[in-house]
Amino acid sequence: MYFLGVDLAWGVRRPTGVAVLDEDGRLVHVSAAKTDDEIVAAMEPYVGDDCLVAFDAPLIVNNPTGNRPAEAALNKDFARFDAGAHPSNTSKPEFSEQPRGARIAARLGLDMNPRSGRRRRAIEVYPHPATVALFRLGRTLKYKHKSGRDIDQLRAELITLLGLLEGLASADPPLLLDNPSWHALRTAAESAVRKSELRAVEDQVDAVLAAYIGLFATRAPDRTTTYGDFATGYIVTPTLPDDLRPTPRGRAGSRIHDTATAVREYAAIQPILQEAADQYVQLVTSILDDAGINYLTVTSRAKSVASFAAKAARTVDGRQVFTDPLRQITDQIGLRVITYVHSDVQAVADLLDDQVVVHDDRDMGEETASEGRFGYASRHLLVSLDPAREGQAAYELLRGRQAQIQIRTVLQHAWAEFEHDIRYKGTIPREHRPDFDRRFTLAAGLLELADREFSTIRDRLREGGTAASTESPDDDPRISPRELAAFLAGQYADAGWSRTDHYGWISGVILELGITSLSELGDALRSVDEETLMARMDYRYPPGAVRRLDDALLWVYGDAYVELRANAHREQGLRARLAKMRDTD
Repeated sequence: MYFLGVDLAWGVRRPTGVAVLDEDGRLVHVSAAKTDDEIVAAMEPYVGDDCLVAFDAPLIVNNPTGNRPAEAALNKDFARFDAGAHPSNTSKPEFSEQPRGARIAARLGLDMNPRSGRRRRAIEVYPHPATVALFRLGRTLKYKHKSGRDIDQLRAELITLLGLLEGLASADPPLLLDNPSWHALRTAAESAVRKSELRAVEDQVDAVLAAYIGLFATRAPDRTTTYGDFATGYIVTPTLPDDLRPTPRGRAGSRIHDTATAVREYAAIQPILQEAADQYVQLVTSILDDAGINYLTVTSRAKSVASFAAKAARTVDGRQVFTDPLRQITDQIGLRVITYVHSDVQAVADLLDDQVVVHDDRDMGEETASEGRFGYASRHLLVSLDPAREGQAAYELLRGRQAQIQIRTVLQHAWAEFEHDIRYKGTIPREHRPDFDRRFTLAAGLLELADREFSTIRDRLREGGTAASTESPDDDPRISPRELAAFLAGQYADAGWSRTDHYGWISGVILELGITSLSELGDALRSVDEETLMARMDYRYPPGAVRRLDDALLWVYGDAYVELRANAHREQGLRARLAKMRDTD
């Protein structure tokens, strides 16, 4: 079955949007047409069998003046949200004879009775009240062209609507918009510099919304209201939530917590949040590197406008989960640290607890295990900048901003990404879900076992003094990273591996000191009092071999080491470590 949406223009001079969803809510077609013949041609491939066509236009108009009864009833509920319907009557030229929507429905042989059980039907819908009800908006989005609305306002409001619609991917029923035509509409909206360019997008977006209203009315009739009747005209829309109140107008100093306002504000700051996310990566990476903890990657993202909109609009039992989304949604900035083995997850969590402010710490793997099952496993920290770093220019954007940090192993990450991609994107047929659930659980158990074995392998290798192996070009004047790794495995037999790229980096630092051979390096390190150095550094976490060498060179060369060109990016941290080494208390 297909669900079609038609944002019908009054005449052939302006384009009509046509959109089609399949029975799973996936967008399969969206386009613009002008003449009746073009509109019918766009619809015909999808209306030959079971279908519901939702027209954003009056289908039945009999009253000579004023509002239809359907419009009067709808306005009683929605007018205070700026979502009232304009009057439709036969005194207007477009309705003096058969309305255009009814004419197109007749050509396609569609039944227009909203109570009909026939396989091929058409209904009248109205997007404005639907957005209020679906997204719990305090007032409608002002993306329609009207006098006094400039291009920037119209663009921002239309982009907000795009985000809200994309957020319906997790709704019931879902709307799935991962389609090249939809991506092209978003790009056109974001790059529009003229109102006419926005209108071309708006018509097709309204058609997608109309199609979704048809899907919603079919899948959730208990949450749908039909105003009016077949005899005098009707409008079908998602039901207005009982507890939803309109946003007050012009209240100076008040903070509005409705979803639309929050999404607008978030859309404005989202680029800044992405910069802040990049700064958080720099901070976390420097903390992990300084401690010598081995890890695979540290990545970040700022929550997309669509994802924020979906979360802000979330409801439980008809009530909004977030009354102040901008403050209550705490994962606007997200980081992910991927480690190699499970024991390093705890080490990273402990280190961050020491270096930043941790507001919340959830071990999702433990929570899953406490329920007696295998599944999602990840450590989730909610952090903010520590007071000592708040004055540093490098972290200016982090002041007052929290970030959620997920810490997981490579295997945990692979399971979580694959499961999310398969399970939550609607690709598992309903009849196969129990079998897939069992298989995902089995895979989670096997990966947990593999994580344990990887930890054991690393511990055994540490005991045996096996070093990381790296290569460098023959003409490189540095001590080769491979040779350096082997040397450090003997020099610091109790130290863990360091990141492979760190061996190459430290060999460059050694070259800047004028050291070009392992024998020269060994001579330089003979003066290091390892016992005193270890006592003064008081490592909370087992440092890697490169970190041990880094501290030894700092001990030997002091200020000269800090001032090396290769260390310019971490001068402040090195000076703090040097002061700790020189402490004689």
